Amino acid sequence: MSSKKKSALKQSEGVSNPEITNQESISNFKSKRGKNLNSDTLVSELLNGNITHLSRAITLIESTNPEHTQQANAILKKCLPHANTSIRIGITGVPGVGKSTFIEAFGKLLTAQGKRVAVLAIDPSSSLTKGSILGDKTRMEDLVKDKNAYIRPSASGSSLGGVARKTRESIILCEAAGFDVIIIETVGVGQSETAVHSMVDFFLLLKLAGAGDELQGIKRGIIEMADAIVINKADGENKKAAKLAKVEFERALHLYPKKDSDWIPKVSLCSALKNDGIDAIWKLISDYITLTKSNNHFINKRNEQNKFWLIQTIENRLKSDFFNQPKTKAALEEQLQLIEKNKTTPFAAAEYVLSLNKSF
Repeated sequence: MSSKKKSALKQSEGVSNPEITNQESISNFKSKRGKNLNSDTLVSELLNGNITHLSRAITLIESTNPEHTQQANAILKKCLPHANTSIRIGITGVPGVGKSTFIEAFGKLLTAQGKRVAVLAIDPSSSLTKGSILGDKTRMEDLVKDKNAYIRPSASGSSLGGVARKTRESIILCEAAGFDVIIIETVGVGQSETAVHSMVDFFLLLKLAGAGDELQGIKRGIIEMADAIVINKADGENKKAAKLAKVEFERALHLYPKKDSDWIPKVSLCSALKNDGIDAIWKLISDYITLTKSNNHFINKRNEQNKFWLIQTIENRLKSDFFNQPKTKAALEEQLQLIEKNKTTPFAAAEYVLSLNKSF
């Protein structure tokens, strides 16, 4: 009997085609999955530490779909009472400094102590294709297998300051899910990377010895905001250069005024690859937290960050509402064409578009 006749016979006997069955199963799964994504279910599972629902909640708040905004806001409102319980650490440094290797070694140290660690890794987005690699889970292959660790890569998109558009909201969700330490690994774009400082308790800057940037320590910028400078890859033949760089940075830090926290920024050496010096860095961070909680700087800083978050949220909402106005879109397209024909200037065009929306 031919295969076609066998298939026809099976179908006539009530046995469906396997390919059709698989397609229907996939369709039914997707349909059911979509129906289960309601705020109450997500929040309930998230508060129980369900990683899958945490990821779904973060995906919702990162979505630019207007239909998801209301649900995302409801989730955040319900999670907020369970937030503000972690230590938030920002880690930055130029590409190649070993951020992922350091975070993996650091994260493994913390999970070995029984702590739950969430890593919000921000990858740069291409200005041309708008895409991101999001390869942090691959680079942290040991930490990603740890049951007490959670790694969430996100694209920076058009956001400035080395963070993603919804990093602050993601912090709240991770805290609600019971994570003790939240690590934000930033893009690493240099001295313009400052937004992360407005959302963390401790700001750690990774450096390399012999990279020609020791003298950057005397310039105001990202180093001025650092609570600690860690010189990574201090091993092998590079150990001597790392020690010299440590002395240079320590001298440079003395040029800065005293911090409001009364904390004196420290310079430390480590080799993330060799897992050397990582425990000393956690001790340093713990000392900082103890000091700032005792003198109330910790809570005062959190309050100031929340105020900054409020203003930035309003600015983002106004910007979004403005550019989504139909008359704005039409006027903007018209003015862009006039600029191409050299019939107006960017400044005059801007004044015209803004004049159409006096409410903004």
